[in-house]
Amino acid sequence: MRERGDHQCFHEPFGEAWYAGEDARCPPEHRLETVSGLTSASVRRRLDAALADGPVFIKDFAHYVTHLIDDDFLAQFTHTFLIRDPAKVLPAVHDHWPQFTLDEVGYAEQRMLFELVTERQGAPPPVIDADDLLDDPHGVVSAWCAAAGIPFIASALSWAPGLPDDMDWFEGGSWHGVLEKTSTFTRQPRDYVPIDHNARLRHGHAACLPHYRTLRAHRLAG
Repeated sequence: MRERGDHQCFHEPFGEAWYAGEDARCPPEHRLETVSGLTSASVRRRLDAALADGPVFIKDFAHYVTHLIDDDFLAQFTHTFLIRDPAKVLPAVHDHWPQFTLDEVGYAEQRMLFELVTERQGAPPPVIDADDLLDDPHGVVSAWCAAAGIPFIASALSWAPGLPDDMDWFEGGSWHGVLEKTSTFTRQPRDYVPIDHNARLRHGHAACLPHYRTLRAHRLAG
């Protein structure tokens, strides 16, 4: 979306408030140093101000905004959803945070938001499965653009390696080390423990899988 050049892009602005805001809501053990003046409300004001200059794109997690969801919030955005198999997500989270909780991966919250949006607009919003995106970037992104009501720009499927400044607020960008080296959509080597490694992963997978499958039934095809 940054590569397109026609949207002002924000990377997890509500997530930063969730971890480092004056009203942070993350588990205490993962709270970051508080940023003075940063709150969920200040994020909304910053996005409203950006909208005055043109289209805005936001990538964020549903569990960062559950406390904000009301009719105004649902109406303010065109909601689309990116999903990923929990068998791949949970081992990666476990690698960073072995004692992670389910409200830090957000599958239930994502399904809740998806169902609220579906009910409000009378049809499911666009859903992209990460595996489909990696298998067919051109086809899936083209389908997503059509569903989201924006033109498809094929040249935006590649970019210069590196990270934008707003992607380093979480521990120096520790979650984005692989992304920093990429220049297009590509599968990366995975060296994480398998789901059956321990009870926390097995329990987490069993809890998250039904939510993932519910959204996956509506995924876009390339």
